[in-house]
Amino acid sequence: MAVQPEKIPLGISSCLLGEKVRFDGGHKQNRYVLDTLGRYFSFRPFCPELAIGLGVPRETIRLVADGDAIRAVGNKTAELDVTQPLIEIAHAQRDWQRDIFGYIVKKDSPSCGMERVKVYRGDMAQRDGAGLYTATMMQNFPTLPVEEEGRLGDPVLRESFVKRVYINKRWHDLVASGLDWAGLTDFHARHKLILMSHDQNRARALGRELSEAHKAGAIEDFGPRYLDEMMRILRVFAKRSNHVNVLEHIRGYLKHDLDRDDKQELGESIENYRLGRLPLIVPITLLRHHFRKCPNEYIQRSYYMQPHPDELMLLNSL
Repeated sequence: MAVQPEKIPLGISSCLLGEKVRFDGGHKQNRYVLDTLGRYFSFRPFCPELAIGLGVPRETIRLVADGDAIRAVGNKTAELDVTQPLIEIAHAQRDWQRDIFGYIVKKDSPSCGMERVKVYRGDMAQRDGAGLYTATMMQNFPTLPVEEEGRLGDPVLRESFVKRVYINKRWHDLVASGLDWAGLTDFHARHKLILMSHDQNRARALGRELSEAHKAGAIEDFGPRYLDEMMRILRVFAKRSNHVNVLEHIRGYLKHDLDRDDKQELGESIENYRLGRLPLIVPITLLRHHFRKCPNEYIQRSYYMQPHPDELMLLNSL
């Protein structure tokens, strides 16, 4: 029997796990999070509104522009101002937030929403805000992968978030083992093709920066800069055309090993993916098959063709 890998800890808005902490005493349980992601991730639930002393049920709050500042106030009771408590409670969670590798938050929430939260300016509302708790947390941990549960319904955003969580976990494991230039160079090599699928120019630039820093800098200074730029690259959506370029690059490692029919089949698979007729998993599965017969150490060590567990089926919709 295969050993189940240790689950990766994530933070999550409590209501998404079914906890009845909403303003109306209800919840927003998300079955995909529980039933699918729950097989690979453990969850640390937190509700900032409950933590600052707002009861259940409670008056709803909203974000209101006050000059250049954004405040969280009661919908009915303007004197109910929980701006500073929400910010302070976010700061107070930093100890356990250092030990998680991603966070799933409730969309549209004036405390937890990641983006496009309504901000009222007079009687007009614009979706250009972020929940005060989540905004503060993201300022404290700018490289932490954060996503809203509503956006997890989009296959591209879902795959991007999960991939970033796994890469974030591998990074922290690397640092915990003792970060050195050899380890960082190997880490970059194993993730290079993933970075190329997101932004080829910035991926190449990061590789050059690593090479130059290796010669002249201290790894203690460069490590945080590397993580920050890597996560910025990974937040760029991986375009189909970039995936095609990476697939073609990988195919080049097989040019002396495949017969004419195998080359034609692989080429047609990549082309059909380019045209949107096949999902990404099809050419990747075919490449995996050929590399099992014709191993290549660099490709075998690369995470590109298996960035996360196959059972999550995240490549099937791309």
